Amino acid sequence: MEYVLPLRWTRDGDDLPELTAYLRRLSEHAGVIVVDGSPPAVFARHARLWSGFARHLRPDPDLACGNGKVAGVRTGMRVARSEFVVVADDDVRYDAAGLARVRELLETADLVRPQNYFDPMPWHARWDTARTLLNRVFGADYPGTFGIRRSFFEHMGGYDGDVMFENLELIRTVRAHGGRERRAREVYVRRLPPGTRRFWSQRVRQAYDDLAQPARMALFLAVLPCLAVAAARRPRRAVAAVLLGAAAVTGLAEVGRRRDGGRRVFPATCSVLAPVWVLERAVCSWPALAARLRGGVPYRGLRLLVAAHSVRRLRRALPARGTPPPCASRRRTA
Repeated sequence: MEYVLPLRWTRDGDDLPELTAYLRRLSEHAGVIVVDGSPPAVFARHARLWSGFARHLRPDPDLACGNGKVAGVRTGMRVARSEFVVVADDDVRYDAAGLARVRELLETADLVRPQNYFDPMPWHARWDTARTLLNRVFGADYPGTFGIRRSFFEHMGGYDGDVMFENLELIRTVRAHGGRERRAREVYVRRLPPGTRRFWSQRVRQAYDDLAQPARMALFLAVLPCLAVAAARRPRRAVAAVLLGAAAVTGLAEVGRRRDGGRRVFPATCSVLAPVWVLERAVCSWPALAARLRGGVPYRGLRLLVAAHSVRRLRRALPARGTPPPCASRRRTA
């Protein structure tokens, strides 16, 4: 089994020793491939630290995707030798049991979606976990890691690198090509929470992802206008409706928390914060929509227009299967 880590750090921080120790432990259970798009000085430091137990390389230059993570994944899949590959963000922390379970599930699936959980759990991680719990009610969450069969990835020709919601794009590309997807909600993989500043910076960007799910986006866009109309016409009933809605959302989140043994990794306070997250998404959906009308959401000096393509559109492109999706087609300089 092999483990692909797409990485781009503008500078090293205090988490570099922890990541190095994690990758060293990981190398005892899987071949480690780090695809590093960091600046030269940072790249050289990583090479010195990781060369003894990982293959450390730069993204292939022909994969100049707007979303750099996709270029890293596609480069890593090109050089991987094993049929069974785990792709993970730099904040994901597998243990040996989690890797083994994903490897086992890949025997009968082309794509495996484990379930991430935050540990440690500061206040903003509990807030963001409410989104995870609601996703679990209506299907599955969108983790920062996947297991995938290399042969099927090659059969697809990779996936588009000029989208914002790259995880959903990968899932939908697998579906469009008839792949077998396994939603492994019971396989819990630890994830480190972001810092508070990064958490706030991601609010509108994550709301932009909902443009790939129009019904969901429409629902959140409707929340604030409905509240405003109700408050203007019948204030008392509006307050009652808000309280009932908050109770319903909390109950739904609790269903997601209890599903597939989630109580052992998701604190009950995450369910309580679900109404707060819904309000946040309702507010952030409007600037996300405005960004779409301005040509896309800003991302590392570019504007990415497309959140993710629909399965229907991806299926229409199936005659070109085996040809890597082009980059630089739906992005422009910010």
